[in-house]
Amino acid sequence: MNIPRLVVAAPSSGAGKTTVATGLIAALAARGLAVSPHKVGPDYIDPGYHGLAAGRPGRNLDAFMCGPERIAPLFLHGAAGADVAVVEGVMGLFDGASGRGELASTAHVAKLLRAPVVLVVDASSQSRSVAALVHGFASWDPEVRLAGVILNRVASDRHELLLREALEEGSGVPVLGSVRRSAAVATPSRHLGLIPAVERSAEALRAVADMGELIAASVDLDAVLALARTAPPLDGAGPWDPAAELAALSGPAGGAVGAGAGGAVGGAAGGGAPRIAVAGGAAFSFSYAENAELLAAAGAEVVPFDPLHADALPEGTAGLVIGGGFPELYVRELSANGQLRAAIAAFAAGGGPVSAECAGLLYLGRELDGLPMCGVLDGSARMTERLTLGYREAVALHDSPLARTGARLRGHEFHRTVCEPGAGERPAWGWRLPTGPHTEGFAGAAGAENVHASYLHLHWAGYPQLAATFTAAAAAYRAG
Repeated sequence: MNIPRLVVAAPSSGAGKTTVATGLIAALAARGLAVSPHKVGPDYIDPGYHGLAAGRPGRNLDAFMCGPERIAPLFLHGAAGADVAVVEGVMGLFDGASGRGELASTAHVAKLLRAPVVLVVDASSQSRSVAALVHGFASWDPEVRLAGVILNRVASDRHELLLREALEEGSGVPVLGSVRRSAAVATPSRHLGLIPAVERSAEALRAVADMGELIAASVDLDAVLALARTAPPLDGAGPWDPAAELAALSGPAGGAVGAGAGGAVGGAAGGGAPRIAVAGGAAFSFSYAENAELLAAAGAEVVPFDPLHADALPEGTAGLVIGGGFPELYVRELSANGQLRAAIAAFAAGGGPVSAECAGLLYLGRELDGLPMCGVLDGSARMTERLTLGYREAVALHDSPLARTGARLRGHEFHRTVCEPGAGERPAWGWRLPTGPHTEGFAGAAGAENVHASYLHLHWAGYPQLAATFTAAAAAYRAG
């Protein structure tokens, strides 16, 4: 079955594509359609709003971290059973991984998906010039089918008329909608972008509903659906399958599958599924759905828990995953939950395998902004004004429950905190920066090798051996 689809892009960041994309998802869902939401790039926050609008998980399509060859399969996996899919782009249409041409850009993903592109244009400070802008974007790469424009932040009927006349005369790209300026749908931001939907609960639901109503009143949804249905079949691509990805691993793939993974790519050889606790809630809201799906396919029982409210790890925990989020905003509550901090420290000290990314790294340290954390790692963290941002090509420098020495992976850093020291005696990763070689993270704690903690965000769909290795470590710990 071919899935109707389109990509929502913009000339640059800040044009309003998240509002338009989320509004389209909500408006189409309100028509009774099953809408599959997707986001180009590594961002965790926008998919949270997409998920609220669609009633199904928002999923990322990152060609840098997962590889271009997996984009169409990951799309088909996420969009299974959908009537239509909406893919929100990242940055400007042609902006990709720094210094790598089109790689991981919205245009690159649109071509991999053979999807038409709708360009969201911030028209607030222009009239006739909009035609030159759209013409330039439409003609830059003939393999990108820019098939429609949605005008955003239009001031008045007169302004809209001028814009439409210019586009009709000079671009040849149809206008699918005109969205007026509206404070009602503004989504509050802070230091790393939009405030995650999980933190806003009722407010987020209202904001998504408002976006849907605004777009339904401003955009020709029938024309949008007709455009999405022009996307041709993705010939030769089948849906991504976590079980098949794991089954394809033969021995130490890329040096990352650990001992025992052969009998435990199903993870739980002899004795049932090892229970892997995965932190969630408002403080740890950053996760890719495929990571948990891979753990389950590797033989684990995945059990979510919220460190803001749980006073203990889930009973029978044999592995612990703590992903990204905003622990700095909940530092007092996390610190006050001494029972859970002590339980996590005891689990790690007893050899329990732990994988922590970014926020998880901060939580495992001695303290964050001067308040006690779990004390698993010999490091302390604090907020700074400096943003660390970018894709990384990393090599594992030491064995850990997540990766074996020499494994090469691609990930993403995005934080305004600093951990001191930034690397332990057994650094997790090494990569090259413009300033030279760089080591980062912790592959072990207090002399043990059962903890992996780093700022680096990883999309496990690009490296399914991570799930196999970690599940095998959890199974070995449980068998203990």
